[in-house]
Formats: sequence, structure tokens, C-alpha cells
Amino acid sequence: MIWGIALVLLSIVAIPSLLLSKKPNAEELLEKIEPYQGWIGILFCFWGVWGIITAILNLGWLTTSPVWWVTFLAGNLVSAGLGFMLGSGLINKLFLSNNQAARIKADELRAKIAPKQGKLGILGIAVGSWMIAASFLFSVA
Repeated sequence: MIWGIALVLLSIVAIPSLLLSKKPNAEELLEKIEPYQGWIGILFCFWGVWGIITAILNLGWLTTSPVWWVTFLAGNLVSAGLGFMLGSGLINKLFLSNNQAARIKADELRAKIAPKQGKLGILGIAVGSWMIAASFLFSVA
């Protein structure tokens, strides 16, 4: 359930234009979060990658609870993607500053997926909500 709640919160940070159209006072909150957006992105990028690794290491869940395994994998893929999008500037600054070729590739990847950030954010809210519901329906011991 924590994975789903975290994904919903990350998705809300990723879709500020949609949030601003629904709540005018949300701009103040988003301005407070903006300086930390890169760090939030890095945290969720690594958390999403860790979740993908966890899902792969627990392939046995496919036999006992396939819906939960697919949900868990999908949620972590979205989390890693949104985390990368939000934290790409800081990732480039911290990890890729010495390697120009890797930095250029990361910038190209970011440019390709940046227009899809809003859609991925909406998908993140949907998948995160489903993860919360699925955690009750398909709990894995």
C-alpha cells in the first residue's frame, strides 16, 4: 500500500498544470516543493528501479498472485520513469557531470519523454490507486 500512496504523491508532483487548473491555491504548495523536486525525483527513480529488481527477483509471485505481481511491476516502472523525469537535471549534475557522452544521451532521452510527463503522471495516479486497492485484494505474504 505504501508503494501506491508514494506513487500517487509522486504523480501529483509530476502534473502541476493539471493540479493548478483544479485548485488555484495549489501553486503555493508546488512552489514550496519545486526546490526539492530533483531530490524527490532521484529518490523515486532509485526506489522504482529497486521495485523492478524486487519484482524480477520474486517471479514466484506469478504463480500465486499474478495480478499483484503485474501491478507491482507496472507501478515501479511508472515510479522509475517519473522519478527520472523529475530528477533528470540533478542526476545529470551529480552523476553524469564527468561523462559528456552519457550526459548527452540522458538529455536526449529526457527530451523524448518530457512531453509525456503529464500523461505518465495521470497514469501514475491510476496505477498508484490500483496498487492501494490491489494491496488489499491480492496481498502477498
